[in-house]
This record gives sequence, structure tokens and C-alpha cells, in this order.
Amino acid sequence: MQKIKVHFLGATGTVTGSKFYIETPEQNILIDCGMFQGVKEMREKNWEDLPIAISAIDVVLLTHGHLDHTGYLPRLVKNGYRGKIIGTAPTLTIAKIILLDSAKIHEEEAERANEEGYSKHSPAEPFYTLQEAEVTLGFFQSKERDQWIQLSENIKYRFKYNGHIIGATFIELDIFGKTFVFSGDIGREHDLLLSPPEKPKWADYLFIESTYGNKLHPQESVSNKLVELITKTIHNRGNLIIPSFAVERLQTLMFLLWKLYNENRIPNIPIFIDSPMGNNVLSVFQNFSDWHKIPMKDFNAMSKRMNIITSYKETWETIDNPQPKVVIAGSGMVTGGRVLTYLKQMIDKTNTSVLLVGYQAEGTRGRQMLEGAHELKFFGKYHPVKAEIHHIESLSAHADQQGLLNWTSEIKNIPEQTFLIHGEPTAQDVLRLKLQDTYGWKVSIPKLFDVKEILI
Repeated sequence: MQKIKVHFLGATGTVTGSKFYIETPEQNILIDCGMFQGVKEMREKNWEDLPIAISAIDVVLLTHGHLDHTGYLPRLVKNGYRGKIIGTAPTLTIAKIILLDSAKIHEEEAERANEEGYSKHSPAEPFYTLQEAEVTLGFFQSKERDQWIQLSENIKYRFKYNGHIIGATFIELDIFGKTFVFSGDIGREHDLLLSPPEKPKWADYLFIESTYGNKLHPQESVSNKLVELITKTIHNRGNLIIPSFAVERLQTLMFLLWKLYNENRIPNIPIFIDSPMGNNVLSVFQNFSDWHKIPMKDFNAMSKRMNIITSYKETWETIDNPQPKVVIAGSGMVTGGRVLTYLKQMIDKTNTSVLLVGYQAEGTRGRQMLEGAHELKFFGKYHPVKAEIHHIESLSAHADQQGLLNWTSEIKNIPEQTFLIHGEPTAQDVLRLKLQDTYGWKVSIPKLFDVKEILI
């Protein structure tokens, strides 16, 4: 009999900070290595040492490239990790873009905090540097999806297509004959850019995300909402600002706006894309066309229709440009990135509209806007919110409750244990009951740093 230990090091009772450490007699495996995001109390956990020996980790397997699944990697390497970091080729390409961008933002924020004196630390230090991120990339190794890959005599894994973002997978681990399934983030069945996620057929131990475990995505028309807001923006001679995640969401918005223009549903309003990371992601779509479903001729035509901003000078030229326009800029939860520069200048104007497109984690500026905050803090100063705030949930890249049930619907056995991860408490509790009622499964909700012992 073999003893397996699963350590829940993140994404427990919260959506972010994904890290799951599996100790086995043959290999110690870390599934994902993400940063906590959102409220300050959560972000401060990033600075705490992990309650495991970093040097004991043999391999890191990544479900996909998002920051809350990869953003802790440079810290892991800084603290002594020297093993392989394995994912699909597009996942590692996305992770590279995100880590280098994140490191740059960490450095810039530390520098600004030191210049303006708004950090309680003296001096403020970046969470990790560009150099530390670049060192981390040296441990990356890509593997194909759908192929079983042996880690040791009794342990193997494979990546399975999961929608959500380009390159994303769920991971199946065969450990001493038992199947451990880590869902990562599950995509939607009817996604504009991506094929439906594949479904696991067997799971002895299932670790499943629950971001929208208590919700169904509204059946709203994103196209109609964009037409309405663009018409209003032109009439008010204002600006429509769309904070957007650089991976997937940005490309989806570009595709939607391009289609609306081609169908003569919106006029030739200037559309500015201000996301250096998003521009890099466009090339990932070009290089990995077998991972998405947009014909390349459409993709290239779409890219040509947009004004792609490539420098900070152009950001300010766009802000100073008085004509009505649409600006799509990172980041999606308004936690950093170029969108802060636009909002700092425009959120106090009544002819500005802000469109939030997707999940807004607790503690983010995006969530504050959704909840009607009358002022927002940017770079240490408060700014009144006079802009109109709008929200579209149906562009989320996550499966909703029905999507999660559909994803689990082809599992032939009854899992010995199902663990709900990646969700806020209410969403998790609703999904727990739904899974128990639908399938009769034993479902539990782990807490941060819980350790589950499994005997095989």
C-alpha cells in the first residue's frame, strides 16, 4: 500500500493562487504555481514561504498560462527549484509573455512606490525581477497533448484539451493505477475562438474548479451591448474603455468588433488596442492555429482593422485624441497595466463608459466599480468615479454551473473523492450540493494548507 499526500497550497476558498502539491513515494509533483490576486490580505500571502520543501519538488505541471496558475514560478525558482516546468507549447508561450510582463510591472510598481513614498516598505522591492523571470524560462519544457508521458515507474500524466484559453488543458495523472484529474480552468462549450473542452472519462480523485459553481451565464447579447455602448459613446463624444485580460478576452473582443464593423452594425469608430502583452498573444494565435478555430485570413483582417498601440507615447496620444473612440487595455480586473493610465485621466468624466467583461475577483478595482464605488485609488491617489460602469458576464472564459456539470457528465465511475477548488465559498457550497444531488458523489471543500492523505 502506497501513501499519497495532496497539499492544497492555493485556490482554496478563493479563485486565485493555484498550487497543488502531490507527494508520492516516486515523484513529488506540483500542479500549477500561481499567484494570489485580489484583496490585500490575499496578495500578501504571495510573500509567505510555502509550507513545503521547495527542493523536494521533482516536477511542475501547468494546466495553462494565466498568472493565477503560473505567476509564482519565478519565486519558486528563486527559492531553489531546479526541476522541469512542463506544459503544452502554447501554454508555455503564454506563460513566458505573462511572466515577463508581470515582472516588468512588479519592477515599475516598486520603483514608483519608492519615488512617491506610498509603500510601507523602505525600499519597496518587486515580487520578482525581469532577470528572475528570464531565469525561470530556462526550466520550461513543452509536451504534446493526448500523450501519456512517464514520470517514473508507476506515475504518468497527460494533457487534455480544455478550452478556456489557448493551450489550456486538464491534467490526468495515473499514480500507482489510480487516476487523479486536475481540471485547471474549464472552458465553455460555445466559445467564439476555441473548441469545446474535452471531458474526462474516469477519475478516482477529482479536483475541479468552481468559479461559477453557483451561476449560469446570462443569455445576453454581447454584440447588442457593444453596439449600444458604441452608439452612446459617439453621441456623447466620449470614450468607451474596456479593461481586458490580454489572453483570449482581448482577441474575442477584437473578433466581435471586427464582425460588427463588417456587418455595418457599428460605424468606423477608431478602436485602440493598448496591451503590450495582448499584442504578443496575437502572435501565439498565429503560431498555434490548430489550438483555435478562427480562419487565419479572418484573424489577419481583424488585426489590421485595429489600431495597435506599441509605445507609452502612443498611449498618451490616444488619451489626448478628442474624437470618440474605443480603447481596450489590460488588465481585466483593473489591478494594473495600461488601463490604469486611461482610467486615471477619464474615470471622472460623465461621457466615459467603462465596460467590464468577465469575472471580477474580490478586492480588485473591477469589483469595486461593479459594487458602485464612488472613488478609486490609482497610484496612491483617489479619483472620483463619474463614468458609467457596465458589465458583461457572458464573455467569461470559464464554464458556468451547467458547463461544469456537463464536463463531469462522462465520468464512468464514482470518484472516491471530489475536491472543489478555484472558487469563492458561496459558489463552492452551491456546486458541492449540486454535484452530490446530481451524481451522489462525495464532495469536499479543502481549506488553505490542508493536507489530504490517500492510501493506494
